[in-house]
This record gives sequence, structure tokens and C-alpha cells, in this order.
Amino acid sequence: MNFNEFELHEDVLNAVDSMNYQQATPIQEQAIPYILSGKDLLACAQTGTGKTAAYLIPILDKVAHEANEHTGALILVPTRELAVQIDQQIQGLGYFVGATSIAVYGGNKGPEWDQQKKALTQGADIIIATPGRLIAHLQLGYVNFRTVRHLVLDEADRMLDMGFLSDILKIMSFLPTQRQTLMFSATMPSKIGELAKRILQNPEEIRLAVSRPADRIDQQFYLAKDEQKLPLLVHLLKEVQNISMVLFTSRKSNVEPIVRALRKLGLGAHGISSDSEQGEREIVLRDFKNRQFPILVATDVLSRGIDIDNLSHVVNYDVPRDPEDYVHRIGRTARAESKGTAITFINEQDQKYVLKIERLFEKELEKKSITRELGLGEAPTFEPPRFRSGRRNTINKNTKKVGQGAQSARKPHREAKPLETASAESKPTDVAVAAVTSEPKRRNKRRRPKKSQPTSVNPTEAQAS
Repeated sequence: MNFNEFELHEDVLNAVDSMNYQQATPIQEQAIPYILSGKDLLACAQTGTGKTAAYLIPILDKVAHEANEHTGALILVPTRELAVQIDQQIQGLGYFVGATSIAVYGGNKGPEWDQQKKALTQGADIIIATPGRLIAHLQLGYVNFRTVRHLVLDEADRMLDMGFLSDILKIMSFLPTQRQTLMFSATMPSKIGELAKRILQNPEEIRLAVSRPADRIDQQFYLAKDEQKLPLLVHLLKEVQNISMVLFTSRKSNVEPIVRALRKLGLGAHGISSDSEQGEREIVLRDFKNRQFPILVATDVLSRGIDIDNLSHVVNYDVPRDPEDYVHRIGRTARAESKGTAITFINEQDQKYVLKIERLFEKELEKKSITRELGLGEAPTFEPPRFRSGRRNTINKNTKKVGQGAQSARKPHREAKPLETASAESKPTDVAVAAVTSEPKRRNKRRRPKKSQPTSVNPTEAQAS
């Protein structure tokens, strides 16, 4: 469908043409008419489908028609990077419309705070904000949201995952009740549906199926314990030329240890996480895009909404818990008809998440085990806990004798676990192993007999001892 077929203002059509948008994507084709008609909307579409333009184009069309005394539209996003990216897109699309916008996010200096305060006080046509920083401004009492007509929650599922629910509801208490509310999400967990019921009024719904990764992506899955991942990665990359790679880890505490280990092995790497200062994050991203260094280690803040293209490799150091996040991550490579490689490491704890990816793809994925050949020790056996919780409940309900039998049945699995003596080949990564290793061992504490406790001790204290 061509954009000329929508009932858009001429200035908006000129803006769309200047951005070289040719045909509307499926999410744009379905969402734009609903938004233009003023209806609330709940839309599910993965990153890379054009959903940002799906709501920006009709909102800019309304800005072109409406006389906004203060702020006309508020867009809430989970990360600073996404706020900046949307602001830049508004500047491109809004040039012919004459729309004003500002990105409100944390981690910047005094002058930026003053600029944000001025925009929130005097008004801008569109404000893009992260919830935490916007709350900080709202608490000071000068924010003017009386004329907001449009509220957009972009990457709503990510905001809920990051714990922004209470902030979102608080922000909405400052907005007029008569407004258009749009929710865009890459996934549709139950909590998104619950939030939609609370904040949307008779919404239209759009749900686009998650597309499969491009056939040009070579997806590789390797079974590996945490201490085996880095030497295995070095082995996989030793023959690769012109690397441009993003390594995703689910834990921000892993970022710096992985960066240090990669540098020690002669690989240029920098890290970025939610703990990084905004200025530092912008410099690292800029240098990575300009090929100043080959490997970027990042947490999930980069998995969506960031414009990083032409990657040769994407590495999932940890398997994403949500299979659709896996699709988003590896979709950073093999763009523009190029080829790419996606490497995913699977330890014992992450095997259950691989099952979810297989269900999404409706096929079994090949899992390679090569750590023994490399002298790194045995790799974990792929035995995802499909029914482990159900069996455990059954055992607990049985007699003591049956429980002991079940315990002995699990013993071989427990004995197979401690293969932690690294061989000579794995020693170069010892520096990072301590900080990037698996979960701590559990200790079984015996309770002391109650009669040995002093009578003055509180029962709960006696139990804790």
C-alpha cells in the first residue's frame, strides 16, 4: 500500500517522501488508519517492522492540523538510546510539518536538564521520555501536560520487564483522561493484556506474527558451561576476518569481565550497560558503528530499538528467556541481503529456554558439543527439565522411602556436574572465570535439636541457626 492512499496532510506526505519511504509495511498499513480515526490501539509487532513510523506518521499528521498550546503527544520508551533514535526520526519526518520535539532521559548534565525543564514547562509538540527521568521532572511541579492528546507506550513489554509499571501509572495520572492511547509491544505476555485493560478504551488490536530469522543467518548452538564459553568463542572466531560483532549477556555484572577477558586474548572490545553514563554510551556506540573496535558487549538495553546494522556476528552469551527476544537479537545481522552468523551458548540452566525457541520455529535445533575436542572438558548434556517440577511435587507427596529412592535416581546427574578443572588450553581466560561463572553451590545445613537451644531464644532465631 502506498502512503498516498492514506488521508494524510500534504506536508506529511512530503516528509514521508523525503525519508524515502516507498510502501507501507504491514504494521503501518493496519495501524495508521486506526490512529488517524482517533481510536486507542494495542499493537504487537517485532522490532524492524516499521512500527515507530506506524505511530509517528499519523501523530505528525494530527500535529499538522492541531493548534497545540503546549505538549500535544507524549511517547514513553524504556531506554535512552530509543528516546534519542525516535527524536531523530521526528526531526526527519517533522521538518516539513514544523513539529518540535525533545528527548527527556537521564544520565546527562545540568544544561540538558534545564533544556528538558524548559520544554516540559513551555511545551513541545512531541516529548519522548524514559519513565524514570520524567517522574523526576513531574515531582518538581512545573510539568504542563494539560493539552496532551496522544500517549504512546513504545516497547511496552520491555518497560514492564524493567519495572516501570508504577512509574507509567503515575505519569498517566498527570495526563487528561480524554486522550488517545497507543500501546506498541514486540511481545504479548499476559501482563501487557492486563495493562491494556486498565489504560485503553475500546481499543483496536493488531497482532502480527513474529517472522522467522532470515535464511541468510547461520544459526549455531553450542553446549557449554559458563567457564567454557570464552575459550570456545575465541576458537570460533580465530579464522574470521573483519569482525563486527555484538555479544549479548543477560546480566550486566558480566559485561566488564567479558570485555577484560576478550582484551586479554587480543580482541578489541568495549562494553555498554544500563550502568554506563549516557555520554560514555553514546561514544561507545558511535565508535562501534564507525568500526573503531570489532566487538561490543551489551546487555538487553541494546537488543531492541537500536539502529546497528551490518553485523557479521551476533553472540548470545546467555540464551534469551523470551524466544522473540532471540529473534530480535540475531536480526541485527544478515541485513540488506548480506549474510551473518548467530552463535548461542547453552549451559545447563538455559536449556529450557532453547525449548521455547524450538517451539517458535516449530523444529528441533542442532546443538553442537565440541568443548572436549578443544581440551576444555565435557560440555553439558542437553537434558532440559521438561517435567522436573511435576516429578518433584509427586516425590514430596510420597513416603520417605520413596523420596530416598528418587534422590538416588538423581545422583548421577549431580555427579556429572563438577567438571570444573580447566585444562591448559583454557587458562588464558582464567581472569574472567571468577566473575563470569555459574551459580554458587548450595549448602545443606543441619538443624540443631531444639532442646540444645537456650529457652530465652526466639523460636524463629532457633530455626535460623
